[in-house]
Amino acid sequence: MRGNGMGREEEGNSPMGRRLRAVSAHLLPPASTTTTTGGVDLAANPTAGEYAHVQGYSAVLPEKLQTGKWNVYRNAKTPLRLIDRFPDTPDIATLHDNFVYAVETFRDCRYLGTRICADGTVGDYKWMTYGEASTNRTAIGSGLIYHGIPEGACIGLYFINRPEWIIVDHACAAYSFVSVPLYDTLGPDAVQFIVNHATVEAIFCVPQTLSTLLSFITQMPCVRLIVVIGGDNANMPSTPTSTGVEIITYSRLLNQGKMSSRPFRPPKPEDVATICYTSGTTGTPKGVVLSHRNLIANVAGSSVVIKFYPSDVYISYLPLAHIYERVNQIALLHYGVAIGFYQGDNLKLMDDLAALRPTVFSSVPRLYNRIYAAITNAVKESGGLKERLFHAAYNAKRQAIMNGRNPSPMWDKLVFNKIKARLGGRVRLMSSGASPLSADVMEFLRVCFGCLVIEGYGMTETSCVIATMDCDDRLIGHVGPPNPSCEIKLVDVPEMNYTSEDQPYPRGEICVRGTTIFFGYYKDEIQTREVIDEDGWLHTGDIGLWLPGGRLKIIDRKKNIFKLAQGEYIAPEKIENVYAKCKFIAQCFIYGDSLNSSLVAVVAVEPEVLKAWAASEGIQYEDLRQLCADTRARAAVLADMDSIGKEAQLRGFEFAKAVTLVAEPFTLENGLLTPTFKIKRPQAKAYFAKEIADMYAQLREAESTKSKL
Repeated sequence: MRGNGMGREEEGNSPMGRRLRAVSAHLLPPASTTTTTGGVDLAANPTAGEYAHVQGYSAVLPEKLQTGKWNVYRNAKTPLRLIDRFPDTPDIATLHDNFVYAVETFRDCRYLGTRICADGTVGDYKWMTYGEASTNRTAIGSGLIYHGIPEGACIGLYFINRPEWIIVDHACAAYSFVSVPLYDTLGPDAVQFIVNHATVEAIFCVPQTLSTLLSFITQMPCVRLIVVIGGDNANMPSTPTSTGVEIITYSRLLNQGKMSSRPFRPPKPEDVATICYTSGTTGTPKGVVLSHRNLIANVAGSSVVIKFYPSDVYISYLPLAHIYERVNQIALLHYGVAIGFYQGDNLKLMDDLAALRPTVFSSVPRLYNRIYAAITNAVKESGGLKERLFHAAYNAKRQAIMNGRNPSPMWDKLVFNKIKARLGGRVRLMSSGASPLSADVMEFLRVCFGCLVIEGYGMTETSCVIATMDCDDRLIGHVGPPNPSCEIKLVDVPEMNYTSEDQPYPRGEICVRGTTIFFGYYKDEIQTREVIDEDGWLHTGDIGLWLPGGRLKIIDRKKNIFKLAQGEYIAPEKIENVYAKCKFIAQCFIYGDSLNSSLVAVVAVEPEVLKAWAASEGIQYEDLRQLCADTRARAAVLADMDSIGKEAQLRGFEFAKAVTLVAEPFTLENGLLTPTFKIKRPQAKAYFAKEIADMYAQLREAESTKSKL
C-alpha cells in the first residue's frame, strides 16, 4: 500500500528539500565560478529565451522546434513544462494518493457536512471529519470485495450530491474500481444504455431511484448488486431470482465491510478512474474515459493559479455527475476544505447558504444571471433615494476596483453587505463555468460581492479546466490563459472566415493538448478519432480568439452555426447569452435557417417579472399562459430584448425580429435541455415547430403590408 510516510518530513522529500534540489540544479560547480559570470553562480538556460515568448499571461511557442509556426500558447507561469503533478507534493499520482495525503494532513478537520438529521428535520450542519470519511471509504470498498465485485469493475452512482457519493468515489479509487455517474436527471432509457454499455456491476442509489432501476432490471443483466442509501433494512424489495441481483442497504454494506476489512488495491496513474457519460444534444450518451493521471494533472495545473485553504468552506450543489463539480471536489480535498451539501432542493439553496456561510461558491451563468436580474429589479423597484444611493455606491466601488484601489468600506456598510448576505456573507471566491458569463454580469458580481470572481472554460474530454482567468487580472470578458497543465492552439476554420492570421486578434477552433486529454470515448474509436488528431490535439468545436496579454475569449461554436437566407452565419448561443440579461427571460431559444432572412425567439418567461409588468399596465388575465399569448406582453419583451441587443452591439441580422412567450420552462423532463442545461436544438426546433412557422408567417405578412404602403 502506498502512502506509508506521506506525512513525514523526510529531508529529501520535504517541500524544502525539493526546493533546494530545484535551485541547486541551476547552480554551477564551485570550481567553474569565474569573473566571467560576474560573481553570479547561476547557469544560463538557452532554451528558455529561444523557444518561449511571454505575452502577459501566456507564453507563445512554436508548434515544432526550429521550423514551426509560433501559435502554441502555454501559461506564462509554466512556459517550458506542462504541470502534471502538484508542485509541492509530486508523489501524489492518483486520486487514492490525494485522499491518503488529505487524511494524513487534515485527519481531525471537518470534511463532509449535511443538514438532514436522522428524524428528517433540518438544522445546523453536522460534520464528518477526514478521518471518519477514510474509515467509511475503507469499509465500502471492502464491502464491495466481500460481495465478489472484481477489481476494475464499473460502479454506478445513481443519486444527487450527498456525502455518500464522495465516500463511494473514494472507495472506487482505493480499490481500483471505475466510478460511473448515472445522472439522476437522465431518463430511464439513458440510464439503461449507460449501465449496459459500461457493464456496470454494482449500483448505488436512493429509494427514489431504486424504483426506476427495478422497472427495467431484467434489461440489465450485468448488474449483480444494488446498494440503497437511506433505505430500511427490513423493507428491501427482492428481485426475481432469475436476475441474480442482490439488494442491500448502504448501512449493511458498511457493516459488512467493517467486519471484513481488506487491504487497498491502489491504482496506477494510467488506470481508468471514471467513465463520465456526456449527454450530447443528439444521439446516445458518449462515455469519456478519464484516468487518475488525467484528473490529477488538471487539478494540479489549476492549483498553480487558484489557492484554497483549510479555513475555506464550500457548498456542493452543482451535479457531481458533471466534471466541473467533480474536479472541484478533488481540488478542495487536497487543501482540507470543509464541504457542505445542499438539501437536494434548489428552492432551498438560499436557506442552505445562510446556514453554511461558504467562502467559496462555484456556479453557472444561469444562476449568476438570475442573481443579477433579482438585484437590478429590486433596485429599480426601490426607486428614489435608495436607487440613487445604489448607483452612487456601485459607480464609486467599480471605479476603485478598475483602478486597482481598495474601495471605501462605507459603500459595503450602506449598500452591499445586504447583498453579500444572500450568499451567507463570507464568499471570497466565485467561479463560473459551463457556458459564457457576460462581461457586465461578471463586473456586477465583482462590485456587489466585493470578492474575486473568475471564469473558466473546459470540457469533460479535457478532465475539466482548459483555461481560467488569473486571480490578478482585472480585465473581464475572457476566460484567461491556458491551464498550466495543457497547451492551446487555434486552427483555421475557413468556412467561417476564422484564421490564426486574423488581425488584430488571431481566431480559430480551440485545440488542446497535454496530460489532461482523455483516453477516448468508451468503445467508440471512430468518434475518438474525429476529435483527437494524429499529433494528440483535441479539437473542441469551440471558436476562440487571443486577446492582448495571452487571454482566450470564446466567440463562437463550430457545430451550432447556421446560415440565414442572405448568407450571414449565426451563432445562436452567443445571441442567447446576450438576451439572458433581459429581466423577462428565464430561458431563450434562438432559431433561424437558410430559407429566412431573420431570427425568431422562443422565450420561457420569468413568471413573477411578467406578472408584475402586467399589474403595472393594468392588464387582466386568467393564468400565465393567457398572459404569454397577449400581444402587448410579446411587444414589451421584444422591446426589452432590442434594448439589451443594442447595448451588446449585436449586428442588425443578429436581432430576433419576433418572439413567442411560453409559460412552461425548458427542462430535462420535456426533453429540451441536456443535463448540463444546454438547449437541445433539434428537439427544440421540433417541439416549437408550429410557433416558429407562425412567427415567420407573421413577419412575412408584416413585410408584405409594409411593401404595399
